Amino acid sequence: MNKEEYQFTYEVFDSVDELSQPDSWLLNEARGVTESAYAPYSNFNVGAVAKLANGEIVAGTNQENASYPVGLCAERVLLSSAATLYPRIAIDTIAISYNNNNGESKHPISPCGICRQSLSEYEERTGQSIRLILSGMEGKVYIIPRSSDLLPLSFGRVDMKQN
Repeated sequence: MNKEEYQFTYEVFDSVDELSQPDSWLLNEARGVTESAYAPYSNFNVGAVAKLANGEIVAGTNQENASYPVGLCAERVLLSSAATLYPRIAIDTIAISYNNNNGESKHPISPCGICRQSLSEYEERTGQSIRLILSGMEGKVYIIPRSSDLLPLSFGRVDMKQN
């Protein structure tokens, strides 16, 4: 038997004020777009804003539904919009923020499992890593160099190939 270990490194900043101007701008846009979320059931508004490789900016927000399984996370709304508006254009960076209307929004959260799979697939299909900036409406900021770092042992197109 062999044991293997998975690790990744990410940056932690105390606040948005410590970020570069482009990263700060992108995170503040994500914080602002949370106002457009449709989250009447959870009151947990999530906003995601991406800078694409061609310089374009695309945003997405979570969209809930009374039939919970049909709701969409902000990350998947963003990925769908980016792929539709700018086919085959890679995403450089995505900033993700949230506003918890039932409590505090002071620490970074990371994408759910479905969104991690979707981000990993997007990286694979464009051949470029997606950098993530994660934060609440205030407080610490995490910068993760590759979204696929969040999904070790992922399932992808190579697993679907037939011999």
